[in-house]
Amino acid sequence: MAAICVFCASSRVLDKRWLDLATETGRELARRGHTVVSGGGCVGMMGALADGARTGGGRTFGVIPQALVDLEVADVHADELVVTDDMLGRKAVMIEKSDAFLTLPGGLGTMDELFEVWTTATIGIHRKPVVLLDVDGFYRGLLDWLAGLAGTGFVGARALDTLVVVDSVAAALDAMEARLGQPVPPPRDGTQ
Repeated sequence: MAAICVFCASSRVLDKRWLDLATETGRELARRGHTVVSGGGCVGMMGALADGARTGGGRTFGVIPQALVDLEVADVHADELVVTDDMLGRKAVMIEKSDAFLTLPGGLGTMDELFEVWTTATIGIHRKPVVLLDVDGFYRGLLDWLAGLAGTGFVGARALDTLVVVDSVAAALDAMEARLGQPVPPPRDGTQ
């Protein structure tokens, strides 16, 4: 099937419900036959995602910068683990190796990854689905802010349409699978 890159938190101090969400996501990706591409960490939601995928019989592909390997947070159980020089290289490999992107709840690193793949999709650098899992309104403030930017001309409606927002794991995977292989149409009016 597809290689699905999942962006999520690697914090060690999260509520169990977020770890459970990541585990569920990993298991469901495995059940559907997808490879999980992750940031290559073994902690927080990132670790739970990979463990869930492996528990479900799925394949995991991790990408981690050497600095995090040195901190001993690498997912040494990954089917394949690529070590990069830095975070920028990590994102480049993750984007190259993935067919679609799913963002779970997370912090600054997760936002950086989401905006990188979303922005590059809107300007046509890639045509891969970008899905945001907004569980319990986790991203509501961000989404409201972005919608407000559309009215000012700072963000085009086409860019907002490029991001698929759903509220469940099943809906996220259904949305990605429906879009895999379907090219994203170019902007209608030349705006991003």
